[in-house]
Amino acid sequence: MDLSERLEHPTEVECWLPNACATLYAERDRIGIETGRLEVSELKTKATTASVEDYIASRANDEQRSDCKALMSMFRKITGQKPKMWGPSIVGYGSYRYTYDSGRTGEMCLGAFAIRGKELVVYIILEDDKKRKALLSRLGKHKMGKSCLYFRRLADLDKSVLEELVVTSIADVKRRYGG
Repeated sequence: MDLSERLEHPTEVECWLPNACATLYAERDRIGIETGRLEVSELKTKATTASVEDYIASRANDEQRSDCKALMSMFRKITGQKPKMWGPSIVGYGSYRYTYDSGRTGEMCLGAFAIRGKELVVYIILEDDKKRKALLSRLGKHKMGKSCLYFRRLADLDKSVLEELVVTSIADVKRRYGG
């Protein structure tokens, strides 16, 4: 898929968070793809009634299942919410509404994780880049994308730092979008 196709049709992972989509849509506009000709598709990542337990059972190995249970406990403690499936592969907690500068609106989970092959992903947004870097430097063995924190096992991470990342991310989302 070339860049213009990717910008016209962002994938679920690229669009799980509004600011990731906003970045793609801004880039799409910057390179001159005419939005008048472009049929903007509806976001695929919405809360569903699918079973979180079935998702984990179908995707996770034994160690991941144990790690998913620990993540579920952490997210439940932080958000006070029960988990819901968002799209086919994201376990999300809580929700918030957002509006882009373009006027497009949507709803997304406040915090989330997913199983991505041999890795787990926790989705985070930290607006304070200095704080983000400081926390990530203390986290342990991981890879970080724009909003995707990848790791193989929780045992490789400092769980208190992971919790602080998630708490800060949720606070930043609430501050930015209300809630």
